[in-house]
Amino acid sequence: MARRGGYPGGAMPGNMNNLMKQAQRMQRQMEESQKEMETKEFTAKAGGGAVEVTVTGAKEVVKVVLAEEAVDPDDIETLQDMIVAATNEALRQAEEAHNQMMSKMTGGMNLGGLPF
Repeated sequence: MARRGGYPGGAMPGNMNNLMKQAQRMQRQMEESQKEMETKEFTAKAGGGAVEVTVTGAKEVVKVVLAEEAVDPDDIETLQDMIVAATNEALRQAEEAHNQMMSKMTGGMNLGGLPF
């Protein structure tokens, strides 16, 4: 017997309204969390603490601290390598914190690469 009337997928108008409200609430929470994440700072060290780099959750370098002993004019390459290593580690920390925040917001759902 063919089904007549009703709504596609069996969704009722009240349920759709609730779903839309939940989606809007989740979007607001994600925006607030994203703003908060952008202001957080992540610091990493390299070379036994000779180089320290701080980045924001927006992935911007905001501070580089060099110990005096790290600055050897005869060995610039080592200093450069330490700066790169510390920067990459700080960025990795920021990315991990972002992923954890998103996982909390989405309940671990895989959203197919949506740009959040």
